[in-house]
Amino acid sequence: MDFLIIGAGAIGGSLGAYLARAGHGVTLVDADEAHVRAIEAHGLRIEGREDFSAQVMAVTPAALPAALGGRQARTVVLAVKAQHTQAALQPVLAHLAQDGCVLSMQNGLNPIAIADMVGAGRTLGACINSMGTDCLEPGRILFGGPGTIGLGELDGRITPRVDALVAVLRASYVANTDVTANIWGHLWSKEAYGAWLFATALTGEPMADVMDDPANDPMLANMAAEVIRVAEAENVRCEVMDDFVPDAMRFKEPRDWAGIRASLAAMAAMNRRSLKQRSGIWRDLAVRKRRTEIDAQLGIVLERAASHGIAVPLLDNLVSQIHALEDGRRAMAQENLEELRRIDAATYAAG
Repeated sequence: MDFLIIGAGAIGGSLGAYLARAGHGVTLVDADEAHVRAIEAHGLRIEGREDFSAQVMAVTPAALPAALGGRQARTVVLAVKAQHTQAALQPVLAHLAQDGCVLSMQNGLNPIAIADMVGAGRTLGACINSMGTDCLEPGRILFGGPGTIGLGELDGRITPRVDALVAVLRASYVANTDVTANIWGHLWSKEAYGAWLFATALTGEPMADVMDDPANDPMLANMAAEVIRVAEAENVRCEVMDDFVPDAMRFKEPRDWAGIRASLAAMAAMNRRSLKQRSGIWRDLAVRKRRTEIDAQLGIVLERAASHGIAVPLLDNLVSQIHALEDGRRAMAQENLEELRRIDAATYAAG
């Protein structure tokens, strides 16, 4: 199978390397010219659970037409940061086959924007979790794995193209890849869990330490519950994702505090086993000094919450704090989590 992968970072790059090693045709497209040149010169180096180098074609977006040589792409994988979705996909539209598809392997609800550009019938979604993957430097990617992937059609149908893609990814990339008839349920659960990851970046501590601190249990549970409440207003049933259990987190009476603690402890344990101890969000803020995906991820949740008249005070504060960190108006510190805990106690004291 041939793949055109837009974005050769942590997910797109590792996927491309594993697919190329398995004998599939792969063209990587990345805006980072230094990354492209390093791959051209030395191959794409994968480190972590396995160490190997893959010889794979890599080009910048400007060089894509020449690389395709008039061919049209049937399977396009979009693996750029959520905020770059439309800009990264635009140059590819002219090269997408009529019967082709675009698979979003990103964080967030990006299939919404992709479907607006290419049509829902040519859009697939994937929920990726527990990968522990990072782009270390040009030409080098840490693949922590093993991870899980749920892949599906936006309308829930189980189609031959989804079955084929799942079979390829399961055989060559992530063994725990499965078909789902509820991709939106997976993506909304990832939004809820993603809120936790943004919260862990407020302190700079390892993800597991924040999730394993009982003082954070009510705040993290209610933060996830805010996302789940919005998803339910959108008529989406959130799915279990690894050990993240939406039904334990959701607002209900009585609250399932035993289930909440068990889910948090299990997710903390999973993160302790990862080769990647801090999130990509933390890396964006502390290392790369660039803006995060928060507006393209949780920002959409805030918009949907407002449209349904749902108050989400914890998410509102989390987004504001991340913006302050991005702008240099706030430093990573425990006080940031304490602020969220105060809001939680004032809003959900009876929870």
